Amino acid sequence: MSVKTRADGWWYPYIFVAGFVVVIAVNGALAYFATSTFNGLETQNAYEKGRLYNQTIAKEEAQKALGWTLTLTSTPKPHDPPGTGYPAELVITAVGPDGRPVDGLQVQAEVRRPAVDGLDREVTLGRRDSGIYGQTVVLPEPGQWEVRILATRGEDEYRLRDRIFVK
Repeated sequence: MSVKTRADGWWYPYIFVAGFVVVIAVNGALAYFATSTFNGLETQNAYEKGRLYNQTIAKEEAQKALGWTLTLTSTPKPHDPPGTGYPAELVITAVGPDGRPVDGLQVQAEVRRPAVDGLDREVTLGRRDSGIYGQTVVLPEPGQWEVRILATRGEDEYRLRDRIFVK
């Protein structure tokens, strides 16, 4: 009686199929995480804003014509008690084209987390001194934040966008 033996390499097709199963599983996991996490949308109504881009350019030219220089500084503050957020002191210094402070501004700040929705904060920066405006904002998480400043005086507008790091 003869004993039937398998040929060498009989299992090679199974390795080939298993490789495809692994690739398909990994692609499926990546597709799931790509669609279920941050959507990447930075600007709502991007098409409409694109159509109005000439107005944006005109506003930037008007801002340059003002000759103002706004500088944002951020200073972390101790959080007491621990676990109550991460306070940061936002200070805007406004200087005119002649080097003198710009007074009479209404300064609004929008503090946004670049990669996470729902953590945005809006604050009004009050006058501290001549040309200096500031406010403490308590942020829910440490890390990098984007600060969008809108300073207005009458019809004049100045916009500033900067990043701060809070720890």
